[in-house]
Amino acid sequence: MAVSMTEAAVQRVRTLCKKRQTPDAVLRVGVRGGGCSGLSYFMDFVETPEEKDKIFEFGDPSIVLAVDRKSYLFLNGTEIHFAQTMMKSGFE
Repeated sequence: MAVSMTEAAVQRVRTLCKKRQTPDAVLRVGVRGGGCSGLSYFMDFVETPEEKDKIFEFGDPSIVLAVDRKSYLFLNGTEIHFAQTMMKSGFE
């Protein structure tokens, strides 16, 4: 198994990199202690992955996704997706 990204997620990362003017940025994802279940997710753009990160590439031109080894234990089999939706507030 591995970590995967849908085409929508790949396109969104490309768009964000273009807006940030960092076309070669690496998307780093992982989990940290905290949150209701004891873990919280994080995503960040970095210049280069860490030495021991698991590396995945998607699309052409490729988007590079880096996951640290500890986080990979929790994220293995995860698919990253991007969806843009209209959210309604319950306070209208």
